[in-house]
Amino acid sequence: MSAAESVLEVNNIEVIYNKAVQVLRGLSLSVPRGQIVALLGSNGAGKSTTLKTVSGLLGLENGELTRGEIRFEGKPLAASKPHELVRAGLFHVMEGRRVFEDLTVEENLVSATYALTGRSGAKADYELVYEYFPRLYERRNGLAGYLSGGEQQMLAIGRALIARPRLILLDEPSLGLAPLLVENIFQIIARINAEQKVSMLLVEQNASVALAVAHYGYIMENGKVVTDGPAERLAADQDVREFYLGMGGHGEMKSFRDIKHYKRRKRWLS
Repeated sequence: MSAAESVLEVNNIEVIYNKAVQVLRGLSLSVPRGQIVALLGSNGAGKSTTLKTVSGLLGLENGELTRGEIRFEGKPLAASKPHELVRAGLFHVMEGRRVFEDLTVEENLVSATYALTGRSGAKADYELVYEYFPRLYERRNGLAGYLSGGEQQMLAIGRALIARPRLILLDEPSLGLAPLLVENIFQIIARINAEQKVSMLLVEQNASVALAVAHYGYIMENGKVVTDGPAERLAADQDVREFYLGMGGHGEMKSFRDIKHYKRRKRWLS
């Protein structure tokens, strides 16, 4: 896929922590412009590490990109600092919401305007955020620490919108939320993608809800992509369903490596 067709290209990257523990092993993926790409896998597969590598936060956790290349809008990211990436249009909504609990909802949104520094004509659109999340308008003068988990997730996504991103990295937006709230959040994520033409790389353990809004998906295991394809095909694939059910035919835990379909496609690991 050419740079004109994709907003993000991750090419054969390897990542280690503490100069000893290898987490990503030759990972490659791309995010087409204007699309949602789901990155799925079990705990420890390397999904969150992938997002931190893209957003430049890896070094804060003593991690290091040792091989491969990442390109955002056709330009390599290796020398870019996190705040520079945000101002270039790449926004990372981290796992656990990470709102400023002692600031009001509106002050949290204002805090994201630093991302507009240096962008000619860029202005914070608070009305757009409140249009997608009316509950935030109702709570705009209240402290973020008193919001529910769902409201805090809305606020985290709202801050991303204030930054006018070209690409949003979303890490586990359903984490800790009730099913009805998850459905609501993902409907809004799909609307933002369709209406604002914002590309998204979505890390999520809830495979069914992620694939329902995504255009394309990748499944990771042990730091590698083991299979990928259009979201509709992955959602209907019996092997993917079996992998996410997590059980084999006799009740034993099953890895994607043990599934026949995966054995037929072991070139993904070569």
